[in-house]
Amino acid sequence: MRKRHPKGSDLSEPSSSSQETDASSDKEALDKEVQADVKRSGKVWFSVLILITYSSWVVYNYQLGNLPKPLTAKQAGKRGFSEFEAINHVKALTQFGPHPVSSDALVHALEYVLAEVEKVKETAHWEVDVNVDFFESKFGVNRLVGGLFKGKSLVYSDISHIVLRILPKYESDAGDNAILVSSHIDTVFTTGGAGDCSSCVAVMLELARSVSQSAHGFKNSIIFLFNTGEEEGLNGAHSFVTQHPWSSTVRLAIDLEAMGTGGKSSIFQAGPSPWAIENFALAAKYPSGQIIGQDLFTSGVIKSATDFQVYKEVAGLSGLDFAFADNTAVYHTKNDKIELIKPGSLQHLGENMLAFLLRVASSSDLPKDDTLQGEEKSTPDSAVYFDILGKYMIVYRQSLATMLYVSVIMQSILIWVLSVFMGGYPAVVSLILSCLSIILSWIFSVAFSVAVAFILPWISSSPVPYASNPWMVVGLFVSPAILGSISGQHVAFIFLRKKSSNRNSNKMQVSPRLRDNLARLEAERWLFKAGFIQWLVLLALGTYYKLGSTYLALVWLVPPAFAYGLLEATLSPIRLPKPLKLATLLISLAVPILVSSGSFIQLTGTMIGMLIRFDSNPGGTPEWLGNALIAVVIATFISLTMVYLLAYIHLSGAKKSIVTALCIITALSLALVSSGVLPAFTEDTARAVNVVHVVDTSGQDQVAFISLFSNTPGNLNMEAEQIKEGFRCGRENKIDFVSFEAKYSCVTKKDAKVGWDKNDIPVLRVINDKERDERRVIAVSMDTGGSSRWTLRIDMDEIEDFTMQVGEEEEEELMIARGEKSSSEEGWHQIQFSGGKKAPTSFVLKLYKKEEEVSDEKKKQRPLLKLRTDLNRRTPQVQRVLQRLPPFCTMFGKSTSPFTLAFLASLPYTK
Repeated sequence: MRKRHPKGSDLSEPSSSSQETDASSDKEALDKEVQADVKRSGKVWFSVLILITYSSWVVYNYQLGNLPKPLTAKQAGKRGFSEFEAINHVKALTQFGPHPVSSDALVHALEYVLAEVEKVKETAHWEVDVNVDFFESKFGVNRLVGGLFKGKSLVYSDISHIVLRILPKYESDAGDNAILVSSHIDTVFTTGGAGDCSSCVAVMLELARSVSQSAHGFKNSIIFLFNTGEEEGLNGAHSFVTQHPWSSTVRLAIDLEAMGTGGKSSIFQAGPSPWAIENFALAAKYPSGQIIGQDLFTSGVIKSATDFQVYKEVAGLSGLDFAFADNTAVYHTKNDKIELIKPGSLQHLGENMLAFLLRVASSSDLPKDDTLQGEEKSTPDSAVYFDILGKYMIVYRQSLATMLYVSVIMQSILIWVLSVFMGGYPAVVSLILSCLSIILSWIFSVAFSVAVAFILPWISSSPVPYASNPWMVVGLFVSPAILGSISGQHVAFIFLRKKSSNRNSNKMQVSPRLRDNLARLEAERWLFKAGFIQWLVLLALGTYYKLGSTYLALVWLVPPAFAYGLLEATLSPIRLPKPLKLATLLISLAVPILVSSGSFIQLTGTMIGMLIRFDSNPGGTPEWLGNALIAVVIATFISLTMVYLLAYIHLSGAKKSIVTALCIITALSLALVSSGVLPAFTEDTARAVNVVHVVDTSGQDQVAFISLFSNTPGNLNMEAEQIKEGFRCGRENKIDFVSFEAKYSCVTKKDAKVGWDKNDIPVLRVINDKERDERRVIAVSMDTGGSSRWTLRIDMDEIEDFTMQVGEEEEEELMIARGEKSSSEEGWHQIQFSGGKKAPTSFVLKLYKKEEEVSDEKKKQRPLLKLRTDLNRRTPQVQRVLQRLPPFCTMFGKSTSPFTLAFLASLPYTK
């Protein structure tokens, strides 16, 4: 503190030398004070880093891993939910093995579910009516305007469902107002589907048993739809809403799904009306759901689709979509096993659903039918929702959220304007340099992480060496991302420090050392405030685009700004800067960590698991691309969330130690990958491959061979060597599977003629070509060789529109397209057919040609029609390859994947 000079009455006039001595001593004292303040203990920073990391992990585990205790039937009672009973259903369904549409195993699974539903009917409360309907669909065409199947015609026939309706006997209007609970029994051909979706069906069966004991007090009915055909294009849901008489009574739709196995079943889609999510938040015992998942799903970042899309888009219903998301790497593979369902997973979903159904079934204000078209249809006010620690769910309307966001944005801008105005030109420069720190932090963070992504395919046998050990991303991507973020901030810190130092030298006569210390303190504060700018920009963008997850920007902006204003800010322009308080950082990050750390960690883990099936067109994407996406996601999270924490490192003695440690961790991780000590894939987290016996009749000569391809990035040289069937691997072995193209595959010699005969071969032939109403009409007969699962593409550059008919009678003609092109490939319209055992296998296509002619060059390049038919049959050659397939490989199935026996045919252009 500056010494008080004695008054002239006490002492004689002081000499100039004494004044200089006092000034010098004051400067030295101030220099020592600032020098002491500018130092921050490295141990303290390390402790804070460990505390924040540990807190984030604790939040994640508690929010997503804290499951309720499974209950036995005795503990649950007649009206409760028992996981033990539900697990018995899962065991029974998975014992049938894979049960895709048209398989014998699916027939057995349907019989099992029907028998259990009949038990529910027999044991229901005497004041409750239970109606059971075994529903077989007619021909139908599902054309969705968005999502994974956009632009395609999904055709189905003879698919079976079990529909169970529970309603009170003495409530006359209950039958006219229903809540639909839906899931699918069928699986893909590669798995018994413990997670997807036997677990969902099991929960529904146990819910039905419980609800049948309580429904006498309901005002509405509950319909349980056990559908099939979901895995082939959401056909079960579509056939119900378009063909079943009870569908007209549905007012609310709940879909149960799985994109993994076990864990908490969380809401990842809700709406359009907020009624369902608001009531769920009030009723659920363990609410779980994040709107960030909805934003990613609807944007197409997550390439998938659920029945909920049909209920919203086709039926105009509002509701909720739940999904299990643990162990996403086993999705649609043999490893989707009951052993991966964590104890408490089904209890969590069951108790949440039971409480919710009891509430809404007793409500007298279900959402009104939203199927009105045109101007009469209004857009409901959607909801923003997220849970905190899996205990509380926050739900508020989007309109209220927008008003709140705009208010915060305007106030923040006003504060910044006033701050800059009071600070003048120096404040403007510092603000610009703060923005520069954000940009540099992002650039360096992304660049360092992506650089590792490029390196991995060169040093590892697999482009995704961390697939079976996800924790390795900490060293491979997190460390470089933090290192890059520190580097970017360091560059900006140097500029801020230099600018502040020059400004201080003009304002006050202080020693160079003191001036430098003051500049460092001021630079630290501007780096911290750069976080406000970053999140304010994101808040404005999210508000403009009406993103539900905009609340995250609010959470990361307001608490830090409040903490800074409370503990750091001052209205005095002459106050010297001091180091940021530790309490400011802890208060700033407490709420953001509590609200968002669980979601960020879960999202990263989910995306790592999805790399197993990343390459939808095998060989069609660069090997480094999947790693690069993971690197960018991690770098984004690091740059967003560590901006406040890293501002403290520049005055810390731990800076060099942190940088050194990060470099060592990254180097050791790369060395570990290069050594191959940790395998990229294991039997439990296996690589997704497909083995297909291909019979290609599209060329002049009929050829048959075994094809091996993978949806997991990377070549198949090692796998082909272990199988020892003479596979030749490379991009020269491209195979057009109609629904997708395998641009990299391994093939055997083209002489695999065992396991099929000529009756299995599909046939496309022109049966009529004539003018009708001044239009050229080509009639094409299509025989699918007994297959009830096929994919057809029609060249829409040549064809204006077309119809398809079954049999020879004109009244059975079915219009399935009108000049549309699939979004997946320019110029083609794709028809995807799936049917049951009684589905037809002979069709007639009527193709109406355009008036303009296609060039001869184009006619040579591709045919008019391309067809692939699938048979779920393992030929001797395929069986031998599967037996020799390495244990770290697994078959992978999806709606566009061929079965193990596929036939290719085509029809060339006709004159």
